[in-house]
Formats: sequence, C-alpha cells, structure tokens
Amino acid sequence: MMNYAEESLKLHYALRGKLEITPRAAVDSRDALSLAYTPGVAQPCLEIQKDINKSYELTRRWNTVAVVTDGTAVLGLGDIGPEAGMPVMEGKCVLFKAFGGVDAIPLCLRTKDPDEIVRTIALLAGSFGGINLEDISAPRCFDIEQRLQAAVDIPVFHDDQHGTAVIVLAGLTNALKVAGKDKSARIVINGAGAAGLSVCRLLLSAGYTDITLCDKQGILCPGVTEDMNPYMAAVCERTNPRRMTGKLADALAGADVFLGFSAPRLVTSEMVRTMADNAIIFACANPTPEITPEEAHEGGALVVASGRSDYPNQVNNVSCFPGLFRGALDVRASRVTEGMKLAAARAIAGLVPDEELNADYILPAAFDPRLCGAVAAAVAEAARQDGVAHI
Repeated sequence: MMNYAEESLKLHYALRGKLEITPRAAVDSRDALSLAYTPGVAQPCLEIQKDINKSYELTRRWNTVAVVTDGTAVLGLGDIGPEAGMPVMEGKCVLFKAFGGVDAIPLCLRTKDPDEIVRTIALLAGSFGGINLEDISAPRCFDIEQRLQAAVDIPVFHDDQHGTAVIVLAGLTNALKVAGKDKSARIVINGAGAAGLSVCRLLLSAGYTDITLCDKQGILCPGVTEDMNPYMAAVCERTNPRRMTGKLADALAGADVFLGFSAPRLVTSEMVRTMADNAIIFACANPTPEITPEEAHEGGALVVASGRSDYPNQVNNVSCFPGLFRGALDVRASRVTEGMKLAAARAIAGLVPDEELNADYILPAAFDPRLCGAVAAAVAEAARQDGVAHI
C-alpha cells in the first residue's frame, strides 16, 4: 500500500506548487501586445468604468473564485497557520479546476481577527465571482461567513459547513431508501462544530424533524444553552424533540441514524446494537472515523459511510463544491441560498438510480463525470427560482 504522506511530500518538492498561471491571450507580436496590454487595453477599462458588471464579460472574473483561509482549522491538524495551510488551499484550487472548470486562487491570510478577515476579503471581492472559505475554526467561521455575505454581492460558501451538509443530505436520502425508512427517522448528530451544525440546519430545511444533537459534553437540550455559543443555541432550540439528556450512548439507543463529525473511536459495536434495526452510520471524522465500517456492520448497521476513500460510500465534498460553484458562476448568483444547497443534494442523490441503489452504493463516485453538470444545472435553476441569479 502506498505511503501517501511520504509520496505526497516527494510530489510537492518536485512540483514546487500545484498551480500556475497560464495566459489565454497571445503576446507574440507588436499588435498582439498592444491588444492584450497598452494601448488597446484602455478600451475595456473604460467600458467597465461605465458599467462594473462588464468586468464579468471583459475579464476572467466570471470564472474565478478565491479560496480563503486563516489556517486555524486545517484538515485535522488544527491551527497550523496560513502558510502551512497553503498546500491544502492549492489542492482545493486544483479540484475546482479539474472537476468544475473553475479558476481558483488561494489566499492565506495572516490574521485571525474576524473584522480584518471580512474587511480584507470584501476589499478584494471585485476581482472574483465567488468566495470559498476554507479551514476557518468554529464558531468564528459562522460569523465571518454571515458578515462577509452581507458585505459583498457575490456568493460566499464555507465548504467545511455547506459542502459537507449537501453530501450528507444526498447520501442520507438514498441510505433511507435502502433501509426502508423516511424523514421521520430518529437522527443523532455528534459534533456541534462547523460541519455538524450546518448538516443539522440543512436536514431541518429538508423536512427532517427528529434530530438530536450531541457534543463532547453529551446530548444538547433546548433551554439548557448557557455554555453554548449562539450558533449552537439557535440550532439546539430546533432539535431534541424528546428533551433527552445524557451521553451519546443514551441518544443512540433506538435511533435510526448516526451522523458523526467529531473525533475517532467514539462509537462502539455495542452502541450500534442498541440502535433501531437497519441502522445507518455516517462516521465522518477524518482520517480515523468514530467507528470503522467493520465495527459498525458487526454491530448490525445496514448502511455505513465515512470520509475515507478505501471504503464504500465516501462522503467527499469534491462531489459538491465544483458543481455548485459552476452553477452559481454560470448565472452570476449573488449568494448561495438554502434552495441551491437542497437542489445540489437532490441532484447528487439522483445520480444513483433506484435499481442500482444498495447498502454499498448510496453516493456517486467522486470521479463520476456526470456530477459537475448535474449539480451545476440544478444549482443554476434554483438560483433563478430564488431570485439571486443575475443572468
């Protein structure tokens, strides 16, 4: 088996960066130079001066996204700093281009101050068609995203939140079909950070009502919110309809679904055995899940998904964000709405035909060539319906 850490380090030393700028305009003659640059370039400048929306037609802005981090929550490595986060941001930009045809530029900011982050990105927004926030710690990420979206007229999308939520909703939609269950299923979400809270909100928007949220302290209960940040408290008030208390194990007893966005090895086979028949497990902690697929199946789980590529049913955000931004950019959307996220989830789930659906195939593979087009079309149409499309 390949040693990915060792081989990746060799690759990065060899490439000295996974991105480069490639010109689209020739500058191989006096006339070509005069068209691409001075004096000819003055004319498109004057056109944009008269109407800044022409910047989408006369520059590459229409297809360009900023991938922004402050380096405070990089992968599972934590707060390692902006420069150390650059390989991840470059990798994200590669995925944007390879899977969505979107040009993306990494911006690693030397500040943790939300005010500075929002102001910096807002000042740069005129150069981009969209903003992808990446690896920014919770709860700061919620505040930064909300304030930034209010300050700019282009879509702002925190992939750690919403990309995860879209893929989980898509996978859960199909997993419930396999298990013979529906939206009345009892769902337990473990982890009340960026991913867990966003997944919970999107499931509520999709019509799921029986959700219990847990964190490292145990079950979160409405009305008992003194130790919660305001984002946790707001979501908590819409969950736990039975007003349960206790630990994760108590929440899982009788539950149909476990969705984990927390830490390794928090769930055991014995805990799965207490769940309802045909239980569904999404153990998304990376690189080590809350429970391995083998242990989950041993406990009686029917459908098991994880963030790992070496098991079936990988929950991988690359199935979402390239197509979502492709659709948003194509209609020059001003924001990403809840409807656009729900449309993306439906499109992804719909790529697995009912006749092929089974416990080991609830999500299309990340390399499925249909993904970007299907997601982009669904997102673009939802943007039009929600009134945020400009073309």
